[in-house]
Amino acid sequence: MICFSHLRWNFVFQRPQHLLTRCARDRRVFFFEEPWFDSDGPRLTVTRDPSGVIVAVPHLPAGLHPDAVASELSSLVDGLIAGEQITSYIAWFYTPMALAFSRHLEPAAVVYDCMDELTGFAGAPPGLEQAERALLAGADVVFTGGQSLYESKRGLHENVHAFPSSVDVAHFARARSGAPDPVDQAAIGRPRVGFFGVLDERLDIDLVSGAAAARPDWQFVFIGPIAKVDPEKLPKAANIHYLGSKSYEQLPDYIAGWDVAWLPFARNESTRFISPTKTPEYLAAGRPVVSTSIRDVMRPYGDLGLARIADTVDETVAAVTAALAEPDEVRQLAADAFMSDKSWDSTWANMWRLVEDVLRRNRRVAAGGEHAQRTETATPAAAAVTTA
Repeated sequence: MICFSHLRWNFVFQRPQHLLTRCARDRRVFFFEEPWFDSDGPRLTVTRDPSGVIVAVPHLPAGLHPDAVASELSSLVDGLIAGEQITSYIAWFYTPMALAFSRHLEPAAVVYDCMDELTGFAGAPPGLEQAERALLAGADVVFTGGQSLYESKRGLHENVHAFPSSVDVAHFARARSGAPDPVDQAAIGRPRVGFFGVLDERLDIDLVSGAAAARPDWQFVFIGPIAKVDPEKLPKAANIHYLGSKSYEQLPDYIAGWDVAWLPFARNESTRFISPTKTPEYLAAGRPVVSTSIRDVMRPYGDLGLARIADTVDETVAAVTAALAEPDEVRQLAADAFMSDKSWDSTWANMWRLVEDVLRRNRRVAAGGEHAQRTETATPAAAAVTTA
């Protein structure tokens, strides 16, 4: 499998990492990132992740015209395929913009795993909507990262399937054992309201600032990298603590020291279709969850009483207060029952069955003498590549 992604493999461990590490158990997986513009000439660095995934990172000179960028990336992809002696492969897309340099490829199947509505994010590249329409036209199967995205895309393709956020229950259940606090969290007082994830335009800055001001006796802990926002504009207070990025392996140790897990997302275009992976992870860790009214949190978690929904400062204070008084046992039993069939292993197995259906269909088409020109008809020649 060759995966084309707008995300860095080593940035945050999320949906692509969960799925592709499982894919790599049975076949070679190449994760082709967007380029770094930091080189005198085009080159590709290829490294093997401990998971088995092979990460390919293009390096290009700065200042290239978008057409030249696409041409150089096309050559680097060809070099990777030739150098690794890849003869039959699946093209798996997270970014439609990769069509600009992959239209000449002839994969056995084209998969679009639409994990976010990228057009709603800050800095979305020109031509993204056009590129996504082309990818949808050329894909054999489309997966969506949540129910809201599924409802948005299902009318645009005949083979769309919703695969909401899954969870590695055993990994996060470690937080229930009461592990010792990590050094940088140990001195923070209680109760603690925690969040982990990328700190970007999706964070409701006013809500965070207001909640911290309303309850100075509560401690608000944030874990994760800062992206696409000025760090100086993040809320500052004595009871707000930014602990930086932590590895996926470390997260249960931090969550173990929280009293309530929070999803303080703004309600804007960047959050309209999100399905936060952290929701089931918080629940697997045994923490009560408070979230703003994100549709894919409200349905099903809010409807099932597994998350409290609060948008204003007053609502948030009331929800956290109720969560702090809630006994763990009943909530954890309900959460465990809900998540019993939502593992990443199960999600990947179900996805792969659909991919195998496509491969069988495409083989039948090829055997019948038909030639599906997916990449030729589906790819806009003028699409630009997003920059890192």
